[in-house]
Amino acid sequence: MPKVDLDKTDRKILSILQSDGRLSNQEVAERVNLSPSPCLRRIKNLEESGVIRQYVALLDADKIGLGLLAYVNVRLTKHSDLPAPAGRSPLADFSASVANWPEVVACYAMTGDLDYLLRVHVEDMEHFSRFMMETLLRHPAVTDVKSSFALQKIKETTALPLV
Repeated sequence: MPKVDLDKTDRKILSILQSDGRLSNQEVAERVNLSPSPCLRRIKNLEESGVIRQYVALLDADKIGLGLLAYVNVRLTKHSDLPAPAGRSPLADFSASVANWPEVVACYAMTGDLDYLLRVHVEDMEHFSRFMMETLLRHPAVTDVKSSFALQKIKETTALPLV
C-alpha cells in the first residue's frame, strides 16, 4: 500500500483522534483551527485512504479478567515437511488457525530463529496452559514455542508517532 502524504494539519487531526476518537467533528475542527466542513473533508480523506483504519473502544484487560499477558514465539516445521490441508501451505494454515484463536490479540511473522510472535491475553496461568496444550501445541505445523510473561506494564499506547 502506498504511503499517504500528510501535511501538518492532517498530522494534528490524527494526533487529536488518536487521543480521543469520540470527539465530534466540531471539536476536532476547533482544535486544528479549521471550520467544520474542511475538517470533515480531511477526516473523510484520511479514512478513505486507509490512514484511519477504524475506530474502537480500548478495554482494560485486567478489569475484564484477562490479567495475564504472554508473548509467545512460535517455530513451525519446514514448509515441505507437512501435507497442506485443502491445498494451503502450513504457513497459510497456521495463519488461518491463529485468526480463530480469541486469546491471540496480535500475531506477527518474524525474522530470525522463530517464525511468529503472538501476543496472548488470558485469565490466568491455568487458562494459558489450556491454550498452549489444547490449541497451540496441537497445531500440526508447530514444532517449538517459547513464552515470556509481562511482569509490569511500563508503557502501552496505541498512538503512532506522527513526527
